[in-house]
Amino acid sequence: MKLPTPMINFEDERGIIKDILSHETIDAVTIITSKKGSVRGNHYHKDTVQYNYILEGKIELLTQKPEQPVESAILDTGDFAMTSAYEKHALHALEDSVILILTRGPRNGIDYEKDTFRLDKPLAKSLHISKKL
Repeated sequence: MKLPTPMINFEDERGIIKDILSHETIDAVTIITSKKGSVRGNHYHKDTVQYNYILEGKIELLTQKPEQPVESAILDTGDFAMTSAYEKHALHALEDSVILILTRGPRNGIDYEKDTFRLDKPLAKSLHISKKL
């Protein structure tokens, strides 16, 4: 997992302009809402890179690269994280949350399942019953 800090490009009395991602090709832009206690993910992608930007709330991002230990990071509103291909990942909502997901690769739209591989042993367990996403 990479946790880059988005830079402020411009700021004045009207507010802030901040690029959260630049010089990247994006194939899908998705908004995910998650209720406190729910878990999303518990999968990996073979050909897709995923960028996660927290619009509202707080989540725990758990990731695991092949042959590496599990890593955990708490992301608050305005935080940004990237997971690479073959990096297992799960998003555990510590509060009701809204997450902007940007992806590069085949994991999008009707092709979502073509590059989504579920984990036999989840990185995170939900307090809620959740669907595949």
